[in-house]
Amino acid sequence: MANEAKDQKYPFKLPALEYDFDALEPVIDAKTMELHHDKHHKAYVDKLNEAVEKHKDLQSKTLAELLGNLDSAPEDVRSAVRNNGGGHANHSMFWTTMKLNEGGKPSGSLASAIDSAFGSFDDFKTKFNDAGVKQFGSGWVFVYSDGGSLKIESAPNQDTPLQKGIEPIFGNDVWEHAYYLKYNNRRPDYLKAWWDVVDWVAVAARYEKLRGA
Repeated sequence: MANEAKDQKYPFKLPALEYDFDALEPVIDAKTMELHHDKHHKAYVDKLNEAVEKHKDLQSKTLAELLGNLDSAPEDVRSAVRNNGGGHANHSMFWTTMKLNEGGKPSGSLASAIDSAFGSFDDFKTKFNDAGVKQFGSGWVFVYSDGGSLKIESAPNQDTPLQKGIEPIFGNDVWEHAYYLKYNNRRPDYLKAWWDVVDWVAVAARYEKLRGA
């Protein structure tokens, strides 16, 4: 298994992966997973802990509370909380919504919600991939529920719907560090292949949990 979370004395911790680095091969290679989790995600966690170290009131807040009320964070650490808190939140979600599915697709109420919002699963994937391709520079593509209807939204850098008080159902990382070792500059190829590692059971569970929240 991947490295266990360390630095337990700090308020924010790097979650351990629930699978081996090579579990998503051939879609996402083991080296990318190792660097992405152990280096990039860990850096977000470390820098977030540094940002809140001198602000005791921030240390007891959840990521949702921090990101949903950025204006309440002291100005000297606000950007660090936004960028690194967002990176921590986005990646923590990302790892838990992937599993090799070999072309699987959603079912049940999630599938119905996708059909209702986008016409069909294929149309949904096309719109999602298009949003990912058109995201200028680094960023993410998210799916979230707004008034009961599913929406697709891209965001720059480590921004997240949590900043609007909305928890995303799932999303894809389109920073180059997420795909460049294998796909180089071919972001569309990465986006197309990524559907084969979406864990639809986990995504459906998040959808139902958030729907009942």
